[in-house]
Amino acid sequence: MPKASDIKKNTAVEYNNNVYIIRDIERSVPQGRAGGSLYRMRMYDVVSGSKIDQTFKDNEMLPLADLIRRNVMFSYIDGEQYVFMDNEDYTPYNLDKDSIADEILLINEDTQGIQVVLVDGAPVALELPSSVELEIAETSPSIKGGSATARTKPAVLSTGLTVQVPEHISTGDKIKVNTAEHKFMGRADK
Repeated sequence: MPKASDIKKNTAVEYNNNVYIIRDIERSVPQGRAGGSLYRMRMYDVVSGSKIDQTFKDNEMLPLADLIRRNVMFSYIDGEQYVFMDNEDYTPYNLDKDSIADEILLINEDTQGIQVVLVDGAPVALELPSSVELEIAETSPSIKGGSATARTKPAVLSTGLTVQVPEHISTGDKIKVNTAEHKFMGRADK
């Protein structure tokens, strides 16, 4: 059973006899307290979809829920549902657009390494690889010699996500993006 400080986003935990997926974690260190950090977690009930915010001390123990991860690939959009296909048995998994809003900005048809998280056979979340390769749809023109400086400019990716990139990067380039921080990591391998 992990401590609250060891819990990551998209982890399924049991709390108050329900299973919750953790969507967001904020760490704070209160002044004047002897002891550790506090972790405020935004959790969604996997059955009802209801949201709760709960704060835990860093050493509080949280039991992990019984869940299964399946390798999937993005298949198509059906209204407000995004459909992912299991890589082994081709089972379709539908996830609501609102529940995976952050992940949608990092997924295209070519994205590899996506996993769907299943609780009691129902899809509840997506887990992305640590980095993805995306194409730049729009950015200001590249500046020759721009790689010698550390200045950046905004670039809109093919998925709609905006990231800061070095000045020498231009429209049409493929780049690697860190999925946890939504930051530029470098050019994609050709």
